[in-house]
Amino acid sequence: MAVKRTKHAGYTVPGLSLQDGHKVGALLQARLHALNDLALTLKHAHWNVVGRDFISVHEMLDPQIEIVRAMVDETAERIATLGVSPNGLPGALVAARSWDDYAIGRAGTAAHLAALDVVYTGFLSSHRKALAEVAAVDPITEDMLIGQCAKLELFQWFMRAHLEDDDGDLVNAGAKTERSAAHKAK
Repeated sequence: MAVKRTKHAGYTVPGLSLQDGHKVGALLQARLHALNDLALTLKHAHWNVVGRDFISVHEMLDPQIEIVRAMVDETAERIATLGVSPNGLPGALVAARSWDDYAIGRAGTAAHLAALDVVYTGFLSSHRKALAEVAAVDPITEDMLIGQCAKLELFQWFMRAHLEDDDGDLVNAGAKTERSAAHKAK
């Protein structure tokens, strides 16, 4: 007997049309890829950070990684609840993403924190865009994304606290790429 594969179930959550439920599920799929990538990027930085303040940055990243991993699971389960099959496979992530791999390898704490600040800015901008798209359609998904943004914005502030000078300016201000942010932070 052949196994039938479907991307969508014939149902969604009560109160949403099938079309809206599947549309929100598809939107969340992009967020699932971004969250998986963020978890891997944070772990990469955790393994590759060196130098002054190493242990504080190394240990600061662990809880962020765990919480982002929990967000991955929460997002995938919301997708499934909406009647869409979540895809967490690495090949699907690479094929669907619009961003490049994290650009920093072994580097000092300031370089990684500045680069991760750029990563968080890009991630949060796209997460807030998804939040705006679901706000009028699905308040449950909206609430989930609001909670995720709140935690991730807090994590970005933790990083920025290391990058702020006495005047309240970020040492990586104006940097658009991870490499330029890391360079400015040296």
